[in-house]
Order: sequence, then structure tokens, then C-alpha cells
Amino acid sequence: MAVAHRACFVAGFLFILLLPGCEARIHKLTLKNETRHTIDLNNFGFYADGTLDVHLFSLRVPETLVDYSKSPVGFSLSRSRVNGVLSYTAEESETCPLTLKKSTNDEPLILFLIDIKKQSVNVIAMGKQDNILMAEEKVEADKGQKKVKRASGEQSKNPDKLVVLPKQADKQSDDKKSEQIAQNPKAEAVNVPGTFNLSSRSQLTLDLGEIHGTYNFSFRMVFGSEAEGLYSLKFHYCQNREPGINRAYSFAVEVTEKNPDGYLSAAEIPLSRLYLYMAGVFFTAALVWVYNLMKHSYSVFKIHWLMAALAFTKSTSLVFHSINYHFINTEGHPIEGWAVMYYITHLLKGALLFITLALIGTGWCFVKYILSDKEKKIFMIVIPLQVLANVAYIIIESTEEGSSEYYVWKEILFLVDLICCGAILFPVVWSIRHLQEASSTNGKDAMYLEKLKLFRHYYVMIVCYIYFTRIIAILLKITMPFQWQWCYEFLVEVSTLIFFVLTGYKFRPASNNPYLQLPQDKDDVENDEVVTESGTLEGISKVKKTSNGRERQKESTL
Repeated sequence: MAVAHRACFVAGFLFILLLPGCEARIHKLTLKNETRHTIDLNNFGFYADGTLDVHLFSLRVPETLVDYSKSPVGFSLSRSRVNGVLSYTAEESETCPLTLKKSTNDEPLILFLIDIKKQSVNVIAMGKQDNILMAEEKVEADKGQKKVKRASGEQSKNPDKLVVLPKQADKQSDDKKSEQIAQNPKAEAVNVPGTFNLSSRSQLTLDLGEIHGTYNFSFRMVFGSEAEGLYSLKFHYCQNREPGINRAYSFAVEVTEKNPDGYLSAAEIPLSRLYLYMAGVFFTAALVWVYNLMKHSYSVFKIHWLMAALAFTKSTSLVFHSINYHFINTEGHPIEGWAVMYYITHLLKGALLFITLALIGTGWCFVKYILSDKEKKIFMIVIPLQVLANVAYIIIESTEEGSSEYYVWKEILFLVDLICCGAILFPVVWSIRHLQEASSTNGKDAMYLEKLKLFRHYYVMIVCYIYFTRIIAILLKITMPFQWQWCYEFLVEVSTLIFFVLTGYKFRPASNNPYLQLPQDKDDVENDEVVTESGTLEGISKVKKTSNGRERQKESTL
């Protein structure tokens, strides 16, 4: 257990260090000497009147040896029909999306092509658009006078357009209008430059600022009722798609996404209430379980209290998870103290879950009081792996999606979780194989084989639980509409509740529980030996079946 304690300490120290960098729905990402051709900045579900603000700073790209007309660089904003299915097909995604001429199935697709030589950003809107773009349009010099290209005629015909953000000449006026837009995104249009209805204007040119060899620009997108959906914002450096080319570039970007009701994505808005309700259900189930333990205290094992601790920890973790989402929705980022409490309870819940499942699977307390060497090694593997899985989860939550570390830790989390799920099934396989061999030779272990047959229902429950929460629920998530993807979390929590209730029912402390009333063979019991790693006889234990069906150790000799 010393290993587990050290691992928990390291995990706690790591997530305390990582939390200050967590920005939640207000994203700040800085990349230096990056060579990836595509960077997934974020995915977010927008309702009507939702807003997306993007500010690109300090963009530094090679200005020579690159033809940006053939290998463009810039952003793409595409809508997914469902999670992970973008508005361009898999065949099209093999080429650079910035070179596409049209979108698939008329889905909204907006490209921002950065032209370094002309210091401009060419915006191309494809598909069915119901979006409002607010940005600074390209300014041209004509005889010492600056003219602004406008679409005032088109804007005056549409009274539903937004109040725009004026140019940065008057910063105070800019801030006031930003507040008005945030309060009422669909305010009455004013005939000023900077607001563009992409349904009527599919191409325009924005201004690209330049400071000491670095480039910057910003834009705001407001989504209409027909443009609701799950959007993916990506940065592309198309030339690095070519084999053998890895040109380095650097930039910093700040992305702020917001729906009318807060900073949460459409699929995450119900999660705060969902986790709070489920916390109440798990807490009620834990109280019922403790009441049952007190009522049948004469047949209670230590593992029964471990199961109670797991239920209370699960409830507490859900409460802090709900609070965490509440502050993300209202503030745009989690409150550090509440986030720390959530990660602590999440780590404890994960460790308790796999420890409890493995102990019940080995038959500890129910069938035997001492674990074999192989079973002890399983715990020495599962506990550190669970700590690693929780560290990976914390790093994923605290790291921006566009960073390269994000995907590395995401793969580590997936792999470690699968290893843990498989590891808790190994004791079952070992026990059944050993007892089958023993019963086939002398028949004396047939009684223990019968015990393991009674546990078969429990093993099937574990497999079904793992299969549903890791595979079925994920498949349902990627096929659901964007606003219903919270149902994935609902299905996972409900399946966890059902699994906890069934496990408690199967192993409830009662005299009429068939799992605790297993036939004993006196000769087998008296010859039950515990062998150490050296193979010498360490002790013989005699057990006696009590009137309530529980086996209790009576005598132990060395």
C-alpha cells in the first residue's frame, strides 16, 4: 500500500501544479516552432445567438520559399452534423481544407486564408450560411486617403444585422459596442463598417496587422438560428502536408466561445444539473446500503464497508463535478479550489472502484481471507495504473486541445483505462483455470468451483458494464445530435448506478444470501493451506460455518 500512497501523493501534487493553466471555455494557446499541418483548436456546440471570438497574435511564418497562393495558411470553421463528422468528407480531408471549393451537403464552412504578401485575410463562406461576421475590413490607400470597402446597401436591406465593432481608433467606443453586442447579439443593424452577413456576402477581405515581422487579426462570429450546431475551429499550414516538408511557424491565439446562457457548449449545459441529481441518487443509495449493513451487522464483512465508501465517494465526486461546471458556465473557467476538490474525489473514486471490483472478483472475504501472490500483483499493477489514468485525465482537462501534449495524454488515458479493465478480469480467469484443473484431478476443489460458478453472474455484470460504458455509450454519443450528446454522460451514470445496485444486491449482508451460504466440505476446509512464495507451509486455518451462513475463522496455527 506504500506504493499506492506515494502514487496518490504524486498525482495530487501534479494536478495542483496543472490547475492554474486551465482556461476552460476561454482558451489561450501559444505555439512555438510548430510543424503540424493541422491544429484542432476547439470543438463547441453553438445555439442561436452564440458567439465565437478569435484573436490571433504574433503569427510568424516563413516568408520565403513558400507560395501561399498554392499552399495557404489560415483557419477553417466547419459545422459537424454529429460529433466528429465534419462538413467535408474523409476524401476531402486528405487534402488541405483551405483549398476546398465547396462544402459537402451544403453544410456551413468558412475559410480564413492569410495572405502575408498583401497583408490581408481572404474570407470564403461556403454552404448554407446564417452567420454574422464582425471584423475589420481591408483598408486601401488612394491618393493619401483611406477608403473602406462596404456593403452598406446590402446591410440596410437587412434589419436583423448586428451592431458592429467599429475600428480601433476609438477604443472606448469599441468597448461600449462590444458590451451591447454581448447583451443583444441580434440588435438592430447600424450602417457602419465591420458587420457582414455571410448569407448575402460569401467573399470579403479583412485587414492583417503587422508588428515587427509578426502578424495579427481578429474576428467575431455570431450564429443564427439556422446555423446552430457543433463547430470545429482549426488552424492549417498546408505546405507541411507535403512529404518531407516540416517548416516551423509560431503563433498565439485566444478563443472565447459563448452561448446565450453561458460559456458551456450546447451538450454541456445540462451537465451541472445532471451531476447534482445523480449525486443525490448515489447518496440515497449509499444511505440505504449503510442502513442494511447496520441491520445485518452480524454478517457484515470489511468489503461491505469498502463498498459503502465507494458509493459516498462517487456521490461527493459528482457534487464537486456539478459545482465545477456551474462556475465554468458563469465565469468561463473553473474556480481553482472547487476544481482541486473535484480532482481529489475523482481520483479516490477511480481507485476505490477498481480495488473493490478486483477484491470482489477474487472472492476476498466471501470465499477466502487471504489473496494469492498473483492476485496481490494485480493490485500492485491496477492501483498505480489508476493513478496514472487520473493524472492523464487531469492533464487533459488542464491542457488546451490544440497543444500536442493533449493528444498524447488522451491516448495514454484510453490505453491505461483498457489495461485496468482487463486486469480486474485476470483473477477470475486464473481462479477458474486453477479450480478446473484441481477438480479434474482429485475432485476436492469441486466445491470451490461451485462457488466461482455462483460468482459468474457478477463477472458477466463487470464485462457488460465495461462494454457499455467504454464502447456502446461512445457509439451512441457520436451518432446523437449535438444538443443531445449530454445523454452520453446520463447513460454512463445510470449504468454505473445500476451496476452498483446489482452488486450490492448480489453481495448484501443477509443470512438468506446465496452468495454467502455456500456449502462447505469439512475435509477441504481443514486442509486449506496458504503457501508463501518459497512454497513452504506457512499456516493452516480451520473455519466453521455459523448459523447465518457466514464463514468465520476459528483457529490459526503457525
